[in-house]
Amino acid sequence: MIEVNDLHVSYGQSEVIHGVNLEAKEGQIVAIMGRNGMGKTTLFKSLMGVIRSTSGSIKVGGVDVTKMPSYKRVKQGIAYVPQGRMIFPSLTVWENLLTGLEGSRTGKFPTDIFTLFPVLAEMKTRRGGNLSGGQQQQLAIARALAAEPKVLLLDEPTEGIQPSVIKDIAQVLLKVRDSRRITIIVSEQVLSFTMEILDRLLVIEGGRFTADEPRDKVDVGEVRRLLAV
Repeated sequence: MIEVNDLHVSYGQSEVIHGVNLEAKEGQIVAIMGRNGMGKTTLFKSLMGVIRSTSGSIKVGGVDVTKMPSYKRVKQGIAYVPQGRMIFPSLTVWENLLTGLEGSRTGKFPTDIFTLFPVLAEMKTRRGGNLSGGQQQQLAIARALAAEPKVLLLDEPTEGIQPSVIKDIAQVLLKVRDSRRITIIVSEQVLSFTMEILDRLLVIEGGRFTADEPRDKVDVGEVRRLLAV
Protein backbone atom coordinates (compact mmCIF):
# COMPACT_ATOMS: atom_id res chain seq x y z
CA MET A 1 0.00 0.00 0.00
CA ILE A 2 2.94 2.31 0.63
CA GLU A 3 6.38 1.86 -0.87
CA VAL A 4 9.39 4.05 -0.10
CA ASN A 5 12.61 3.55 -2.06
CA ASP A 6 16.03 5.05 -1.28
CA LEU A 7 14.54 8.16 0.34
CA HIS A 8 16.92 11.00 1.25
CA VAL A 9 15.78 14.09 3.15
CA SER A 10 17.87 17.13 4.06
CA TYR A 11 17.59 20.33 6.03
CA GLY A 12 19.76 22.72 4.00
CA GLN A 13 23.16 21.07 3.62
CA SER A 14 22.53 18.56 6.40
CA GLU A 15 21.08 15.21 5.36
CA VAL A 16 18.78 13.74 8.02
CA ILE A 17 17.25 10.68 6.29
CA HIS A 18 19.85 8.55 4.53
CA GLY A 19 18.36 6.37 1.82
CA VAL A 20 15.63 4.52 3.74
CA ASN A 21 13.44 1.82 2.22
CA LEU A 22 10.02 0.95 3.59
CA GLU A 23 7.13 -1.21 2.42
CA ALA A 24 3.86 -1.71 4.27
CA LYS A 25 0.98 -3.88 3.11
CA GLU A 26 -2.74 -3.24 3.26
CA GLY A 27 -4.06 -3.83 6.76
CA GLN A 28 -0.61 -3.88 8.36
CA ILE A 29 0.58 -1.87 11.37
CA VAL A 30 4.25 -0.95 11.11
CA ALA A 31 5.90 0.65 14.14
CA ILE A 32 9.01 2.79 13.87
CA MET A 33 10.88 3.17 17.13
CA GLY A 34 13.91 5.25 17.99
CA ARG A 35 15.20 7.82 20.42
CA ASN A 36 14.53 11.54 19.96
CA GLY A 37 16.50 13.09 17.13
CA MET A 38 16.86 9.86 15.14
CA GLY A 39 14.69 11.07 12.23
CA LYS A 40 11.18 9.74 12.93
CA THR A 41 9.32 13.05 12.59
CA THR A 42 11.40 14.14 9.59
CA LEU A 43 10.58 10.86 7.85
CA PHE A 44 6.85 11.30 8.51
CA LYS A 45 6.86 14.90 7.31
CA SER A 46 8.61 13.85 4.11
CA LEU A 47 6.07 11.06 3.50
CA MET A 48 3.30 13.64 3.92
CA GLY A 49 5.04 16.22 1.71
CA VAL A 50 5.51 18.79 4.49
CA ILE A 51 9.24 18.49 3.83
CA ARG A 52 10.51 17.78 0.32
CA SER A 53 12.74 14.76 -0.16
CA THR A 54 16.02 15.35 -1.99
CA SER A 55 15.90 12.00 -3.80
CA GLY A 56 14.13 8.66 -3.78
CA SER A 57 10.47 7.79 -4.35
CA ILE A 58 7.22 7.38 -2.41
CA LYS A 59 4.29 5.39 -3.82
CA VAL A 60 0.81 4.97 -2.35
CA GLY A 61 -1.35 2.25 -3.84
CA GLY A 62 1.07 2.12 -6.77
CA VAL A 63 0.78 5.87 -7.47
CA ASP A 64 4.00 7.91 -7.30
CA VAL A 65 3.35 10.83 -4.95
CA THR A 66 6.98 11.92 -4.53
CA LYS A 67 6.54 15.28 -6.24
CA MET A 68 2.97 15.93 -5.14
CA PRO A 69 2.14 18.68 -2.61
CA SER A 70 0.61 17.56 0.67
CA TYR A 71 -3.02 18.19 -0.29
CA LYS A 72 -2.68 15.96 -3.35
CA ARG A 73 -1.11 13.22 -1.26
CA VAL A 74 -4.17 13.39 0.99
CA LYS A 75 -6.35 12.85 -2.09
CA GLN A 76 -4.25 9.79 -2.91
CA GLY A 77 -5.02 8.35 0.51
CA ILE A 78 -2.43 9.51 3.07
CA ALA A 79 -3.58 10.91 6.42
CA TYR A 80 -1.21 12.34 9.03
CA VAL A 81 -1.61 12.90 12.76
CA PRO A 82 1.41 15.00 13.75
CA GLN A 83 3.21 15.00 17.06
CA GLY A 84 1.34 17.34 19.42
CA ARG A 85 -2.04 16.56 17.80
CA MET A 86 -2.55 19.99 16.15
CA ILE A 87 -6.33 20.13 16.43
CA PHE A 88 -8.18 23.43 15.98
CA PRO A 89 -8.75 24.54 19.60
CA SER A 90 -11.35 27.22 18.82
CA LEU A 91 -13.53 24.85 16.74
CA THR A 92 -15.96 22.36 18.23
CA VAL A 93 -15.32 18.63 18.09
CA TRP A 94 -17.82 18.31 15.24
CA GLU A 95 -16.25 21.18 13.29
CA ASN A 96 -12.80 19.65 13.75
CA LEU A 97 -14.09 16.35 12.39
CA LEU A 98 -15.64 18.03 9.37
CA THR A 99 -12.27 19.51 8.41
CA GLY A 100 -11.15 15.94 7.78
CA LEU A 101 -13.62 15.68 4.92
CA GLU A 102 -11.51 18.12 2.89
CA GLY A 103 -9.35 15.16 1.90
CA SER A 104 -12.16 12.67 1.51
CA ARG A 105 -12.74 11.01 -1.83
CA THR A 106 -16.48 10.57 -1.08
CA GLY A 107 -17.17 13.75 0.91
CA LYS A 108 -19.32 11.70 3.29
CA PHE A 109 -18.74 11.46 7.02
CA PRO A 110 -17.88 7.85 7.98
CA THR A 111 -20.58 6.21 10.10
CA ASP A 112 -18.11 4.34 12.30
CA ILE A 113 -16.28 7.35 13.76
CA PHE A 114 -18.49 7.78 16.82
CA THR A 115 -18.57 4.01 17.34
CA LEU A 116 -14.77 4.00 17.46
CA PHE A 117 -14.64 7.16 19.59
CA PRO A 118 -17.79 7.31 21.74
CA VAL A 119 -16.31 10.06 23.94
CA LEU A 120 -16.35 12.38 20.90
CA ALA A 121 -20.04 11.75 20.36
CA GLU A 122 -20.69 12.99 23.90
CA MET A 123 -18.62 16.14 23.27
CA LYS A 124 -19.63 17.14 19.73
CA THR A 125 -20.39 20.73 20.72
CA ARG A 126 -17.39 21.23 23.02
CA ARG A 127 -14.44 23.28 21.75
CA GLY A 128 -11.35 21.26 20.97
CA GLY A 129 -9.20 23.36 23.25
CA ASN A 130 -11.36 22.36 26.22
CA LEU A 131 -10.70 18.64 25.81
CA SER A 132 -8.11 16.70 27.79
CA GLY A 133 -4.89 15.66 26.07
CA GLY A 134 -6.15 12.13 25.54
CA GLN A 135 -9.46 13.36 24.11
CA GLN A 136 -7.61 15.73 21.77
CA GLN A 137 -5.50 12.83 20.52
CA GLN A 138 -8.61 10.77 19.85
CA LEU A 139 -10.08 13.76 18.01
CA ALA A 140 -6.93 14.13 15.91
CA ILE A 141 -7.02 10.46 14.92
CA ALA A 142 -10.77 10.59 14.23
CA ARG A 143 -10.31 13.68 12.04
CA ALA A 144 -7.66 11.85 10.01
CA LEU A 145 -9.92 8.80 9.65
CA ALA A 146 -12.79 10.99 8.43
CA ALA A 147 -10.96 11.24 5.10
CA GLU A 148 -11.09 7.41 4.85
CA PRO A 149 -7.38 7.11 4.06
CA LYS A 150 -5.48 4.11 2.74
CA VAL A 151 -2.44 4.95 4.87
CA LEU A 152 -2.51 6.53 8.33
CA LEU A 153 0.67 8.11 9.73
CA LEU A 154 0.76 8.61 13.51
CA ASP A 155 3.67 10.49 15.05
CA GLU A 156 4.12 9.81 18.78
CA PRO A 157 0.38 9.29 19.49
CA THR A 158 0.88 8.43 23.18
CA GLU A 159 2.91 11.52 24.08
CA GLY A 160 1.54 13.16 27.24
CA ILE A 161 -1.45 10.81 27.52
CA GLN A 162 -2.59 8.87 30.58
CA PRO A 163 -2.22 5.05 30.49
CA SER A 164 -5.96 4.27 30.37
CA VAL A 165 -6.41 6.38 27.23
CA ILE A 166 -3.29 4.82 25.67
CA LYS A 167 -5.00 1.43 25.99
CA ASP A 168 -8.15 2.84 24.36
CA ILE A 169 -6.14 4.20 21.43
CA ALA A 170 -4.40 0.85 20.96
CA GLN A 171 -7.75 -0.93 20.77
CA VAL A 172 -9.12 1.61 18.28
CA LEU A 173 -6.11 1.19 15.99
CA LEU A 174 -6.52 -2.59 16.00
CA LYS A 175 -10.23 -2.23 15.19
CA VAL A 176 -9.49 0.23 12.36
CA ARG A 177 -6.85 -2.07 10.91
CA ASP A 178 -9.21 -5.05 10.94
CA SER A 179 -12.42 -3.32 9.83
CA ARG A 180 -11.08 -0.87 7.27
CA ARG A 181 -7.89 -2.71 6.22
CA ILE A 182 -5.94 0.54 6.59
CA THR A 183 -2.16 0.53 6.59
CA ILE A 184 -0.94 2.23 9.77
CA ILE A 185 2.59 3.51 10.31
CA VAL A 186 3.25 4.73 13.83
CA SER A 187 6.36 6.25 15.39
CA GLU A 188 6.68 5.64 19.10
CA GLN A 189 8.89 5.46 22.16
CA VAL A 190 6.43 3.63 24.47
CA LEU A 191 7.35 -0.01 23.94
CA SER A 192 4.34 -1.54 25.72
CA PHE A 193 1.92 0.34 23.44
CA THR A 194 3.93 -0.53 20.37
CA MET A 195 4.05 -4.25 21.15
CA GLU A 196 0.28 -4.28 21.66
CA ILE A 197 -0.48 -3.11 18.11
CA LEU A 198 2.41 -3.84 15.77
CA ASP A 199 2.71 -6.39 12.99
CA ARG A 200 6.25 -5.27 12.16
CA LEU A 201 8.88 -3.24 13.98
CA LEU A 202 11.53 -1.00 12.47
CA VAL A 203 14.24 0.68 14.52
CA ILE A 204 15.65 3.99 13.26
CA GLU A 205 19.04 5.31 14.31
CA GLY A 206 20.73 8.33 12.78
CA GLY A 207 18.28 8.52 9.88
CA ARG A 208 18.71 4.86 8.90
CA PHE A 209 16.71 1.72 9.66
CA THR A 210 18.91 -0.63 11.66
CA ALA A 211 16.32 -3.35 12.30
CA ASP A 212 13.19 -4.65 10.56
CA GLU A 213 11.50 -7.58 12.30
CA PRO A 214 8.06 -9.24 12.29
CA ARG A 215 6.25 -9.22 15.62
CA ASP A 216 7.27 -12.76 16.62
CA LYS A 217 10.97 -12.01 16.05
CA VAL A 218 11.18 -8.75 18.03
CA ASP A 219 13.76 -8.85 20.81
CA VAL A 220 12.00 -6.66 23.37
CA GLY A 221 15.04 -6.47 25.63
CA GLU A 222 17.28 -5.29 22.81
CA VAL A 223 14.77 -2.65 21.68
CA ARG A 224 14.41 -1.41 25.26
CA ARG A 225 18.20 -1.15 25.50
CA LEU A 226 18.41 0.85 22.26
CA LEU A 227 15.73 3.28 23.40
CA ALA A 228 17.51 3.81 26.71
CA VAL A 229 20.95 4.58 25.26
